[in-house]
Amino acid sequence: MTSQTPVGVAFQLGSLVDDARADAAEAIAERQQARLEKKLAEQKEEGKFGDLPGTVTQKTLDAIADCESGGDPKVVSSSGLYYGKYQFSPDTWESVGGKGLPSEASEAEQDYRAALLYTRSGPSQWPVCGQ
Repeated sequence: MTSQTPVGVAFQLGSLVDDARADAAEAIAERQQARLEKKLAEQKEEGKFGDLPGTVTQKTLDAIADCESGGDPKVVSSSGLYYGKYQFSPDTWESVGGKGLPSEASEAEQDYRAALLYTRSGPSQWPVCGQ
């Protein structure tokens, strides 16, 4: 029997299908592993920044974030001056202990630092969205 016979062609196709299934299963497993690792990293980060300082509630912060950025922790303003979920300026971010750009920090850290700012200065830091 040669690879040109119907049985040989069917065998080759079956082998190709088996290889494709194995590749797909491996890709799915890799994506699941990456999601798991990301979730574990987020949980670790939340543990680090989980308890909000001061008396501001997460509900209040969520309302500000929804207004400022649609709640997107990665957003950068069209002017390029404000970053992250709460549209921090780099100077304000640094004033509450942030390093780098807010939009590169975890969402949990952004919540934590916004709570610090709110505790220090109240809602006036967000003149439109803090009201």
